[in-house]
Amino acid sequence: MALDSMAVYISAMSSITTVTLDDASIIRRTPEVEHERRVAMADLIEANEFALCGEDAPLGPYALFISVRENRLTLTLSNASAQAQHLVLPLAPFRRIIKDYFLVCESYYEAIKHAGADKIQTLDMARRSIHNEGSEQMQSMLRDAAVMDFDTARRLFTLVCVLHIR
Repeated sequence: MALDSMAVYISAMSSITTVTLDDASIIRRTPEVEHERRVAMADLIEANEFALCGEDAPLGPYALFISVRENRLTLTLSNASAQAQHLVLPLAPFRRIIKDYFLVCESYYEAIKHAGADKIQTLDMARRSIHNEGSEQMQSMLRDAAVMDFDTARRLFTLVCVLHIR
């Protein structure tokens, strides 16, 4: 599918209208992580561009259920006709990015309490850079199964992080 026709396909056909996280997959939630989860879910529902690819792929809008089982991320997308597609991804490619992301986030949240503006800004830039890397990884791993805009990939990566805290 050409990029121009892909953009038309996404905007004309699909979006994610509800998001549910598998609470059994969540190990722990700090107040900061809970805040990130709420914001990512609200932003994802409010504005996203997402479409499943393939002749047999259900058309949206979609309800999204995200879970982690046996070191695999599962995105289950279903539509109003109860057609569902399960996208299963290995978590190994995300591990380093998630670890780095949370290390920088912890430093960032600590800096907010005690550090100067320069340090906070530097950590925020590092946090955003790692988050972008995770978003690009998400888009790359799903490229044959789904198309999405970058902001949707960012929000999905945030939700994967919430489920993958160790």
